[in-house]
Amino acid sequence: MRFDKTNVFSAYDVVNDYNEDDLVRIFSEYGEERFSKRIAKKIVETRKLKNIETTTELADLIVNATPRIKSSIHPATRVFQAIRIEVNGELKNVKNALEEVLALLDFGAIISVISFHSLEDRVVKHLFKYHSMRCHCDKSQMICNCPPPMLELINKKPIVASDEEIRENPPSRSAKLRAARCIVKLG
Repeated sequence: MRFDKTNVFSAYDVVNDYNEDDLVRIFSEYGEERFSKRIAKKIVETRKLKNIETTTELADLIVNATPRIKSSIHPATRVFQAIRIEVNGELKNVKNALEEVLALLDFGAIISVISFHSLEDRVVKHLFKYHSMRCHCDKSQMICNCPPPMLELINKKPIVASDEEIRENPPSRSAKLRAARCIVKLG
């Protein structure tokens, strides 16, 4: 699950070292797993006897910890996704990369981002929204000292593939495009 094989931190560390609350958090946030508490509890119980060594062991544990639901998606899919996102710091990397790109924009420049995952899209959406807001002050403050907004949203809602495009290119069904224009002169 590691993108960088030289990184010593791995899925094994998440599964065998994270406490129950942290497992629940990553399964809920990164996997949007509705049975995150059950799964985390089962992992922690199993670890008391022995470490979880293989993906098959983990997948079987997840299947046994969750109710049988008729679905085309394997019960472990969301948990594996959450672990992968945690191990690779994927959402942090998206946010950091966008912040770095924003710092490089000139007045009038357009930034366009295509995301292929709802969690990535949420990061882009919130970052664009934050940088397009006029004020970030606490409501209790009398005077706003916020800098002017940096971005103007080009599209409020993401642009998604048409039915025709999805028929011609099925992976495009998950793509979402967001765009914004830089409206301040930096430096």
